[in-house]
Amino acid sequence: MFVSCNIMHCYINHALYCIILSMNLRAAPIQPVTTDQDAADALLLTLADRVREARARRGMSRKILARDSRVSERYLAQLEAGKGNISILLLKQIAQALSMPLDSLLQRTDERSIDRMLIDQLLNRLSPQQLVTARANLARDFGQAHVTRQERIALIGLRGAGKSTLGARLARELDAPFIELDREVEREAATGLNEIFLLYGQAGYRRYERRALERLIEHHDRVVIATGGSIASEPGTFDLLLSTCFTVWLKARPEEHMARVIAQGDMRPIAGNKEAMDDLQRILVGRERLYRQADVAVDTGSSTIDQAYARLEQHVRHALAQRHALGESQ
Repeated sequence: MFVSCNIMHCYINHALYCIILSMNLRAAPIQPVTTDQDAADALLLTLADRVREARARRGMSRKILARDSRVSERYLAQLEAGKGNISILLLKQIAQALSMPLDSLLQRTDERSIDRMLIDQLLNRLSPQQLVTARANLARDFGQAHVTRQERIALIGLRGAGKSTLGARLARELDAPFIELDREVEREAATGLNEIFLLYGQAGYRRYERRALERLIEHHDRVVIATGGSIASEPGTFDLLLSTCFTVWLKARPEEHMARVIAQGDMRPIAGNKEAMDDLQRILVGRERLYRQADVAVDTGSSTIDQAYARLEQHVRHALAQRHALGESQ
């Protein structure tokens, strides 16, 4: 019986470790304890809150988290109800005695651990907006992050700007994958865009879009991405795109955007909407300030596909040349 309990404790400890790795959880700051039971209840409730919050922030169902962390849904339900296994409390006591965050005991240690712990403490004091700025600065200023950013080309702009046509051609020229982010959103949700909006609304689409972009960046150092026109409207997702990809705004006049969409056989923009052009102009004006945050802008209006592509390729080649020069200097 003693051996069986030990085996069970080992399993649950491993399960909790997988969850923390899967969701990149940060342990809550350690609070002074009053009684052993109070400390146990507080830790389990805090852990439950952190798991639920992190899962909700990522738009993950419990089933998806169970799949990604390889932990049963039943255990996750117990964990989110504040009924985690008692063995984690022993781990908390050790961390408290060492004056270390709980997750520090689960990380590999090296000579940089103290510096990383100090950086973590600094980051924990930043507001969400300051964290976005800090991440962007790190990606821009330090070595390989900047080099890798230049290898990911993201095309932004309204529908009809030429993102799919020019992006696919650029990817072939660079011998890199071409990925339309909306297709990745559909793959993430296991359904089409219309169904996503119908079932989950705009907020649901944004959650899937963020997760799709995170996975894309994680798995592709070299890629050409055609984004959805509205990605600039979601600050967190757009900041992630700007900090991890060389972004190109493909721009045109509203009339050209509309004509291209209709030429593709899509009559939805004008179906039953006499003010479609006015709406499109308002959208473009509203997003122009956001689109201007791209690294470069390429005007695809009043030009042939070949002419627009030539301008796009020129900017991208220049960015890649800078990337190779930076790589050689390091």
